[in-house]
Amino acid sequence: MIHLRVCFVVLLLLAVVGVGDFVPFNSSPAVAIAAEKSKEADLLDINRATADQLKALPGIGDAYAEKIIKGRPYQRKDELVQKQILPRATYEQIKYKIVAKQK
Repeated sequence: MIHLRVCFVVLLLLAVVGVGDFVPFNSSPAVAIAAEKSKEADLLDINRATADQLKALPGIGDAYAEKIIKGRPYQRKDELVQKQILPRATYEQIKYKIVAKQK
C-alpha cells in the first residue's frame, strides 16, 4: 500500500512539474549539448531583436521595446533592470525568454 502511494505521488509530481527538459543520464555529451543549444536557440537576443519581436514578449509594448533598443548593447540581460529600462516585475516575466548575446 505504501509503494502504491509513493508511485502515485511521484507520478503526480511528474505531471505537475513536467519532464520537458529531461535528458537521459546515460545519453552522450553530444545529446546534452544539442539539447542546450536548442533551448538557447529559442531565446530572444535583446541585442539583435526587432521592435516587433520584443513586443511579442509579455509586458513589452511600443515604449519598452523602443527603450530596449535605445539601451543597446547589453552585456547581460539583467541590465534591463539595472539601467532602469524595465521594471523588475516586467523583467521577471521575460527573463527566461531572453538572452544578451555578444558579437
